[in-house]
Amino acid sequence: MLNPDGEAGSSKEISPMVPPDALTEPLPAELATVLPTALPSTAPIERSLRKWSGWIGPVISLAILGAVLWQLRKIDWSQVWSIVPTSPWIWLVLAASYFAGPVADWVIFRKLWGIPLSGIFPLLKKLIGNELLLGYVGEVYFYDWARRHVKMAGSPFGAVKDVAILSALAGNIMTVLLLIFTWPIISKLGLDGAGTTDGHVLATSIGVVLVTSLIIMFFRNGLLSLPKADLGFVFVVHTLRIVANTGLSALAWHLILPSVGMGSWLLFATVRLLLSRLPLIPNKDIAFAGISTLLVGSQVQTSDMIAMISLLIVATHVVLFIGLMLLDLVQKEKNA
Repeated sequence: MLNPDGEAGSSKEISPMVPPDALTEPLPAELATVLPTALPSTAPIERSLRKWSGWIGPVISLAILGAVLWQLRKIDWSQVWSIVPTSPWIWLVLAASYFAGPVADWVIFRKLWGIPLSGIFPLLKKLIGNELLLGYVGEVYFYDWARRHVKMAGSPFGAVKDVAILSALAGNIMTVLLLIFTWPIISKLGLDGAGTTDGHVLATSIGVVLVTSLIIMFFRNGLLSLPKADLGFVFVVHTLRIVANTGLSALAWHLILPSVGMGSWLLFATVRLLLSRLPLIPNKDIAFAGISTLLVGSQVQTSDMIAMISLLIVATHVVLFIGLMLLDLVQKEKNA
Protein backbone atom coordinates (compact mmCIF):
# COMPACT_ATOMS: atom_id res chain seq x y z
CA MET A 1 0.00 0.00 0.00
CA LEU A 2 0.97 3.61 -0.34
CA ASN A 3 1.69 6.17 2.27
CA PRO A 4 0.94 9.89 1.95
CA ASP A 5 4.51 10.49 0.84
CA GLY A 6 4.14 8.23 -2.15
CA GLU A 7 6.16 5.37 -0.70
CA ALA A 8 5.35 2.12 0.97
CA GLY A 9 4.93 2.49 4.67
CA SER A 10 4.96 5.92 6.24
CA SER A 11 7.00 9.01 5.74
CA LYS A 12 9.68 7.85 8.08
CA GLU A 13 10.95 5.64 5.36
CA ILE A 14 14.71 6.75 5.56
CA SER A 15 15.65 10.07 6.73
CA PRO A 16 18.20 12.04 4.78
CA MET A 17 20.23 12.14 8.00
CA VAL A 18 22.49 9.16 8.72
CA PRO A 19 21.59 7.46 12.04
CA PRO A 20 24.29 7.54 14.70
CA ASP A 21 24.20 3.78 15.06
CA ALA A 22 25.06 3.38 11.42
CA LEU A 23 28.74 4.13 12.04
CA THR A 24 30.57 1.01 13.10
CA GLU A 25 34.10 1.49 11.86
CA PRO A 26 36.77 4.07 12.80
CA LEU A 27 37.95 6.78 10.44
CA PRO A 28 40.85 6.08 8.09
CA ALA A 29 44.19 6.83 9.70
CA GLU A 30 44.84 9.88 7.53
CA LEU A 31 41.56 11.46 8.67
CA ALA A 32 41.70 10.51 12.34
CA THR A 33 44.01 13.42 13.21
CA VAL A 34 41.79 15.92 11.41
CA LEU A 35 38.43 14.76 12.73
CA PRO A 36 39.27 12.67 15.79
CA THR A 37 35.75 12.63 17.22
CA ALA A 38 33.50 13.56 14.30
CA LEU A 39 32.72 9.97 13.32
CA PRO A 40 33.45 7.77 16.37
CA SER A 41 33.58 4.03 16.13
CA THR A 42 30.43 2.29 17.28
CA ALA A 43 31.93 -1.16 17.69
CA PRO A 44 30.81 -1.00 21.37
CA ILE A 45 27.24 -0.78 20.07
CA GLU A 46 27.65 -4.09 18.27
CA ARG A 47 29.17 -5.67 21.38
CA SER A 48 26.26 -4.35 23.42
CA LEU A 49 23.78 -5.77 20.91
CA ARG A 50 25.46 -9.17 21.20
CA LYS A 51 25.35 -8.96 25.00
CA TRP A 52 21.62 -8.36 25.00
CA SER A 53 20.90 -10.46 21.91
CA GLY A 54 18.73 -12.90 23.81
CA TRP A 55 16.33 -10.10 24.67
CA ILE A 56 16.41 -7.92 21.54
CA GLY A 57 14.00 -9.88 19.36
CA PRO A 58 11.37 -10.65 22.02
CA VAL A 59 11.43 -7.11 23.45
CA ILE A 60 11.05 -5.46 20.04
CA SER A 61 8.32 -7.92 19.08
CA LEU A 62 6.42 -7.13 22.29
CA ALA A 63 6.88 -3.40 21.70
CA ILE A 64 5.55 -3.73 18.16
CA LEU A 65 2.64 -5.81 19.44
CA GLY A 66 1.85 -3.06 21.94
CA ALA A 67 1.91 -0.48 19.15
CA VAL A 68 -0.31 -2.74 17.02
CA LEU A 69 -2.86 -3.08 19.83
CA TRP A 70 -2.81 0.68 20.33
CA GLN A 71 -3.43 1.27 16.63
CA LEU A 72 -6.14 -1.40 16.73
CA ARG A 73 -7.86 0.62 19.44
CA LYS A 74 -7.79 3.77 17.30
CA ILE A 75 -8.94 2.28 14.00
CA ASP A 76 -12.55 2.81 12.98
CA TRP A 77 -13.09 -0.50 11.20
CA SER A 78 -16.49 0.56 9.85
CA GLN A 79 -14.80 3.50 8.17
CA VAL A 80 -12.07 1.24 6.80
CA TRP A 81 -14.68 -1.12 5.38
CA SER A 82 -16.62 1.75 3.82
CA ILE A 83 -13.58 3.00 1.89
CA VAL A 84 -12.22 -0.37 0.75
CA PRO A 85 -11.51 -0.11 -3.00
CA THR A 86 -13.64 -2.34 -5.18
CA SER A 87 -11.39 -2.49 -8.24
CA PRO A 88 -8.95 -5.44 -8.15
CA TRP A 89 -6.44 -3.32 -10.09
CA ILE A 90 -6.33 -0.80 -7.25
CA TRP A 91 -5.69 -3.59 -4.75
CA LEU A 92 -2.88 -4.99 -6.90
CA VAL A 93 -1.16 -1.62 -7.17
CA LEU A 94 -1.58 -0.88 -3.46
CA ALA A 95 -0.19 -4.31 -2.56
CA ALA A 96 2.75 -3.87 -4.93
CA SER A 97 3.57 -0.54 -3.32
CA TYR A 98 3.27 -1.91 0.22
CA PHE A 99 5.54 -4.89 -0.44
CA ALA A 100 8.04 -3.00 -2.64
CA GLY A 101 10.23 -2.07 0.34
CA PRO A 102 10.44 -5.53 1.96
CA VAL A 103 10.90 -7.20 -1.44
CA ALA A 104 13.72 -4.80 -2.31
CA ASP A 105 15.37 -5.57 1.04
CA TRP A 106 14.93 -9.29 0.41
CA VAL A 107 16.62 -8.98 -3.00
CA ILE A 108 19.50 -7.13 -1.34
CA PHE A 109 20.02 -9.60 1.49
CA ARG A 110 19.46 -12.55 -0.82
CA LYS A 111 22.43 -11.25 -2.79
CA LEU A 112 24.52 -10.54 0.32
CA TRP A 113 23.67 -13.54 2.51
CA GLY A 114 21.56 -15.92 0.44
CA ILE A 115 18.59 -15.67 2.81
CA PRO A 116 15.64 -17.95 1.95
CA LEU A 117 12.23 -16.79 0.74
CA SER A 118 10.98 -16.99 4.33
CA GLY A 119 13.34 -14.09 5.09
CA ILE A 120 10.59 -11.80 3.78
CA PHE A 121 8.73 -12.30 7.09
CA PRO A 122 11.33 -10.64 9.37
CA LEU A 123 11.72 -7.93 6.74
CA LEU A 124 7.98 -7.26 6.99
CA LYS A 125 8.37 -7.03 10.78
CA LYS A 126 11.26 -4.63 10.17
CA LEU A 127 8.97 -2.41 8.09
CA ILE A 128 6.14 -2.50 10.63
CA GLY A 129 8.53 -1.83 13.52
CA ASN A 130 9.94 1.23 11.78
CA GLU A 131 6.44 2.52 11.01
CA LEU A 132 4.65 1.88 14.31
CA LEU A 133 7.55 2.44 16.72
CA LEU A 134 10.71 4.40 15.90
CA GLY A 135 12.79 4.68 12.78
CA TYR A 136 15.61 2.09 12.62
CA VAL A 137 14.18 -0.08 15.40
CA GLY A 138 13.31 -2.44 12.57
CA GLU A 139 16.97 -2.59 11.58
CA VAL A 140 17.87 -3.64 15.13
CA TYR A 141 15.23 -6.37 15.01
CA PHE A 142 16.44 -7.62 11.62
CA TYR A 143 20.06 -7.60 12.79
CA ASP A 144 19.09 -9.82 15.72
CA TRP A 145 17.16 -12.16 13.40
CA ALA A 146 20.05 -12.38 10.94
CA ARG A 147 22.59 -13.05 13.68
CA ARG A 148 20.55 -16.05 14.84
CA HIS A 149 19.33 -17.45 11.51
CA VAL A 150 21.87 -16.59 8.80
CA LYS A 151 25.17 -18.40 8.47
CA MET A 152 27.95 -16.04 7.43
CA ALA A 153 31.64 -15.50 7.99
CA GLY A 154 31.35 -12.22 9.90
CA SER A 155 28.81 -10.21 11.82
CA PRO A 156 25.63 -9.10 10.00
CA PHE A 157 25.86 -5.68 11.67
CA GLY A 158 28.09 -4.19 8.96
CA ALA A 159 25.79 -5.23 6.13
CA VAL A 160 22.63 -3.98 7.89
CA LYS A 161 24.40 -0.69 8.57
CA ASP A 162 25.62 -0.33 4.98
CA VAL A 163 22.16 -1.03 3.56
CA ALA A 164 20.64 1.67 5.81
CA ILE A 165 23.31 4.21 4.85
CA LEU A 166 22.95 3.51 1.14
CA SER A 167 19.17 3.82 1.44
CA ALA A 168 19.69 7.29 2.89
CA LEU A 169 22.19 8.15 0.15
CA ALA A 170 19.87 6.95 -2.62
CA GLY A 171 17.05 8.99 -1.11
CA ASN A 172 19.26 12.08 -0.92
CA ILE A 173 20.40 11.80 -4.52
CA MET A 174 16.85 11.21 -5.75
CA THR A 175 15.70 14.24 -3.74
CA VAL A 176 18.23 16.48 -5.46
CA LEU A 177 17.38 15.10 -8.91
CA LEU A 178 13.64 15.48 -8.30
CA LEU A 179 14.22 19.03 -7.12
CA ILE A 180 16.00 19.88 -10.37
CA PHE A 181 13.19 18.48 -12.53
CA THR A 182 10.34 19.98 -10.49
CA TRP A 183 11.90 23.36 -9.67
CA PRO A 184 9.43 25.35 -11.83
CA ILE A 185 6.64 24.06 -9.58
CA ILE A 186 8.51 24.09 -6.26
CA SER A 187 9.57 27.70 -6.80
CA LYS A 188 5.90 28.75 -6.94
CA LEU A 189 4.88 27.23 -3.62
CA GLY A 190 6.53 29.60 -1.15
CA LEU A 191 7.94 27.05 1.27
CA ASP A 192 9.49 29.34 3.88
CA GLY A 193 7.86 29.58 7.27
CA ALA A 194 6.34 33.00 6.68
CA GLY A 195 5.05 32.01 3.29
CA THR A 196 7.70 34.07 1.52
CA THR A 197 9.52 32.98 -1.59
CA ASP A 198 13.06 34.11 -0.79
CA GLY A 199 14.08 30.46 -0.54
CA HIS A 200 16.25 30.61 2.61
CA VAL A 201 14.61 27.63 4.31
CA LEU A 202 14.47 25.67 1.07
CA ALA A 203 18.15 26.40 0.39
CA THR A 204 19.08 25.29 3.91
CA SER A 205 17.12 22.07 3.49
CA ILE A 206 18.87 21.35 0.21
CA GLY A 207 22.18 22.10 1.90
CA VAL A 208 21.49 19.55 4.65
CA VAL A 209 20.71 16.89 2.03
CA LEU A 210 23.85 17.69 0.04
CA VAL A 211 26.14 17.83 3.09
CA THR A 212 24.97 14.47 4.46
CA SER A 213 25.42 12.94 1.01
CA LEU A 214 28.91 14.37 0.67
CA ILE A 215 29.85 13.09 4.14
CA ILE A 216 28.77 9.59 3.16
CA MET A 217 30.72 9.77 -0.10
CA PHE A 218 33.85 11.35 1.40
CA PHE A 219 34.09 8.98 4.36
CA ARG A 220 32.77 5.92 2.55
CA ASN A 221 35.91 3.90 3.24
CA GLY A 222 35.39 4.35 6.97
CA LEU A 223 31.62 4.09 6.92
CA LEU A 224 30.98 1.21 4.54
CA SER A 225 32.34 -2.29 4.89
CA LEU A 226 30.82 -4.20 1.96
CA PRO A 227 32.77 -4.77 -1.30
CA LYS A 228 32.29 -2.11 -3.97
CA ALA A 229 30.30 -4.44 -6.22
CA ASP A 230 27.84 -5.16 -3.42
CA LEU A 231 27.61 -1.49 -2.53
CA GLY A 232 26.73 -0.66 -6.12
CA PHE A 233 24.11 -3.39 -6.21
CA VAL A 234 22.48 -2.17 -2.99
CA PHE A 235 22.43 1.43 -4.22
CA VAL A 236 20.80 0.46 -7.53
CA VAL A 237 18.10 -1.60 -5.80
CA HIS A 238 17.27 1.27 -3.41
CA THR A 239 17.08 3.71 -6.32
CA LEU A 240 14.78 1.41 -8.28
CA ARG A 241 12.60 1.01 -5.19
CA ILE A 242 12.15 4.78 -4.89
CA VAL A 243 11.34 5.13 -8.59
CA ALA A 244 8.90 2.20 -8.47
CA ASN A 245 7.08 3.53 -5.42
CA THR A 246 6.71 6.96 -7.00
CA GLY A 247 5.24 5.41 -10.14
CA LEU A 248 2.96 3.09 -8.17
CA SER A 249 1.70 6.05 -6.13
CA ALA A 250 0.72 7.90 -9.28
CA LEU A 251 -0.91 4.83 -10.78
CA ALA A 252 -2.95 4.10 -7.64
CA TRP A 253 -4.16 7.70 -7.42
CA HIS A 254 -5.09 7.64 -11.08
CA LEU A 255 -7.09 4.44 -10.60
CA ILE A 256 -8.88 5.91 -7.59
CA LEU A 257 -9.53 9.29 -9.22
CA PRO A 258 -9.41 8.62 -12.98
CA SER A 259 -10.69 12.08 -13.88
CA VAL A 260 -7.12 13.35 -13.46
CA GLY A 261 -4.55 12.32 -16.06
CA MET A 262 -1.71 9.94 -15.19
CA GLY A 263 0.88 12.60 -16.03
CA SER A 264 -0.52 15.01 -13.45
CA TRP A 265 -0.58 12.31 -10.79
CA LEU A 266 3.01 11.31 -11.60
CA LEU A 267 4.16 14.90 -11.17
CA PHE A 268 2.05 15.17 -8.02
CA ALA A 269 3.63 12.03 -6.53
CA THR A 270 7.11 13.25 -7.43
CA VAL A 271 6.67 16.65 -5.80
CA ARG A 272 5.03 15.18 -2.71
CA LEU A 273 7.87 12.68 -2.29
CA LEU A 274 10.33 15.54 -2.66
CA LEU A 275 8.62 17.64 0.03
CA SER A 276 8.48 14.69 2.40
CA ARG A 277 12.25 14.19 2.21
CA LEU A 278 13.41 17.80 2.50
CA PRO A 279 14.13 18.67 6.14
CA LEU A 280 13.39 22.05 7.75
CA ILE A 281 10.45 22.78 5.43
CA PRO A 282 7.58 24.14 7.57
CA ASN A 283 3.89 24.09 6.70
CA LYS A 284 4.16 21.00 4.51
CA ASP A 285 0.40 20.54 4.68
CA ILE A 286 -0.09 24.01 3.27
CA ALA A 287 2.45 23.28 0.54
CA PHE A 288 0.63 20.02 -0.17
CA ALA A 289 -2.66 21.88 -0.58
CA GLY A 290 -0.93 24.27 -2.97
CA ILE A 291 0.44 21.36 -4.98
CA SER A 292 -3.02 19.81 -5.19
CA THR A 293 -4.59 23.00 -6.53
CA LEU A 294 -1.73 23.65 -8.91
CA LEU A 295 -1.51 20.16 -10.41
CA VAL A 296 -4.91 18.50 -10.19
CA GLY A 297 -7.35 21.32 -9.46
CA SER A 298 -9.20 22.36 -6.32
CA GLN A 299 -12.24 20.23 -7.16
CA VAL A 300 -10.31 16.95 -6.71
CA GLN A 301 -10.44 15.64 -3.14
CA THR A 302 -6.81 14.57 -2.90
CA SER A 303 -6.68 14.99 0.88
CA ASP A 304 -9.56 12.53 1.32
CA MET A 305 -7.82 10.04 -0.94
CA ILE A 306 -4.52 10.32 0.95
CA ALA A 307 -6.33 9.93 4.29
CA MET A 308 -8.08 6.83 2.97
CA ILE A 309 -4.81 5.22 1.88
CA SER A 310 -3.13 6.11 5.18
CA LEU A 311 -5.93 4.43 7.12
CA LEU A 312 -5.68 1.33 4.95
CA ILE A 313 -1.91 1.21 5.58
CA VAL A 314 -2.36 1.29 9.35
CA ALA A 315 -5.02 -1.42 9.13
CA THR A 316 -2.66 -3.53 7.00
CA HIS A 317 0.17 -3.10 9.52
CA VAL A 318 -2.12 -4.30 12.30
CA VAL A 319 -3.56 -7.32 10.47
CA LEU A 320 -0.23 -8.36 8.95
CA PHE A 321 1.72 -8.21 12.19
CA ILE A 322 -0.91 -10.22 14.05
CA GLY A 323 -0.74 -12.79 11.24
CA LEU A 324 3.07 -12.92 11.50
CA MET A 325 2.88 -13.43 15.26
CA LEU A 326 0.43 -16.30 14.81
CA LEU A 327 2.71 -17.82 12.16
CA ASP A 328 5.64 -17.67 14.61
CA LEU A 329 3.58 -19.45 17.24
CA VAL A 330 2.58 -22.20 14.80
CA GLN A 331 6.21 -22.73 13.73
CA LYS A 332 7.40 -22.89 17.33
CA GLU A 333 4.71 -25.45 18.10
CA LYS A 334 5.83 -27.61 15.17
CA ASN A 335 9.48 -27.40 16.25
CA ALA A 336 8.70 -28.15 19.90
